[in-house]
Amino acid sequence: MVVSQQTKEKYADLALRTGVNLQKNQALMINAPIEGAEFTKIVARKAYELGAKDVHINWVDDELTLLKYENASDEVLATYPDWKVQLHDSFAEDGGAVLNIRSTNPDLLKDIDPSRVAKANKAAAQAMTNFRKYTMNDKIAWSIISIPTGDWAQKIFPDKSKEEAIENLWDAIVKIVRVDQEDPNAAWDAHNETLKTAREILNVKNYKKLIFKAPGTNLEMELPEGHIWKGGSAQTEGDVTFNPNMPTEEVFSMPHKYGVNGTVSSTKPLNYGGSLIDNFSLTFKDGKVVDFKAEQGEGTLKHLLDTDEGATRLGEVALVPHESPVSQSGLIFYNTLFDENASCHIALGKAYPTNLKGGSAMDEEQLDKHGVNDSLTHVDFMIGSEELDIDGVKEDGTTEAVFRNGTWALDVTGN
Repeated sequence: MVVSQQTKEKYADLALRTGVNLQKNQALMINAPIEGAEFTKIVARKAYELGAKDVHINWVDDELTLLKYENASDEVLATYPDWKVQLHDSFAEDGGAVLNIRSTNPDLLKDIDPSRVAKANKAAAQAMTNFRKYTMNDKIAWSIISIPTGDWAQKIFPDKSKEEAIENLWDAIVKIVRVDQEDPNAAWDAHNETLKTAREILNVKNYKKLIFKAPGTNLEMELPEGHIWKGGSAQTEGDVTFNPNMPTEEVFSMPHKYGVNGTVSSTKPLNYGGSLIDNFSLTFKDGKVVDFKAEQGEGTLKHLLDTDEGATRLGEVALVPHESPVSQSGLIFYNTLFDENASCHIALGKAYPTNLKGGSAMDEEQLDKHGVNDSLTHVDFMIGSEELDIDGVKEDGTTEAVFRNGTWALDVTGN
């Protein structure tokens, strides 16, 4: 279908009201692809209508990004501009909201030396450490959404023309983020309540360990004492409710950084920094990756793991039933925002301090003592399928089924 102007208006409204929950006299920063200028302008207009005091847009252009990687020196790629850091920090310090519209071509940097991409990623992560504290500790409202762009759409629908692929991707996104419903914001309120019920049940269970079993996967994962399951909406320090990810179908917590053992295999491609890593596996001992292999993108995976010591450990575990709307679409999106909500997943790198009781108030040494991982990076990858079983081990050593055949074995409906 050709997406209507009304549908785009509803999507923009959803991103502002339920995504970042924009407040009157609050500033909004939007990171958006230049190819999505039409939709971004709708968001900006609606933001002002809701009372935003300022809307600032950072435009991203895949062609310019590729040109830089093809031509800039290593020294330039390894340097992140101070003005960009100051821009983001000033918005955060002012209590601004941040909306990210991610629609990058998954194959953008496939022919670029992975070491050059790694240099740029590390430089950006180091420079943005302070700003990341605002988002990963929910000090400000932030949200990530996506809109179709040509190269991305044709990666998903390779047999379609550019125009047809974009229309098909719009159709999929509209359904998955519930914009096809009469009142998308109300639909999200109900969805958030469902996720809240699931996370509250897991918090009462308070498992000491999770055991994952599937083809190519046999992984034991300890959970830190005081861990918290979260999912759906979140709250800022000022008690503003927002949705960090749209779509979201997950409930998530943190593994103990020193308590992961065994092997885990990916079930979907990972788009990392414009390159694809596919059919890969990681083997952990005492929380650290000690072996890895990949059929595609092994060099890129190596550079990811070499980011820092924390990049070889896990910072997130997320449970997503196989019948999620993203999974049931039958599509591989080559976009982590969507693919991670089709599948149980884990993340290499930094953990969210908010997944630990009192974690947001702890310093780095205290977090480490509690088993909370720290890193410059945080990269989710998918491990779920209809063949995944998960067991939960309680404090007394008894074991019960959490997932069977890729879906909940627990009653998470609250009935």
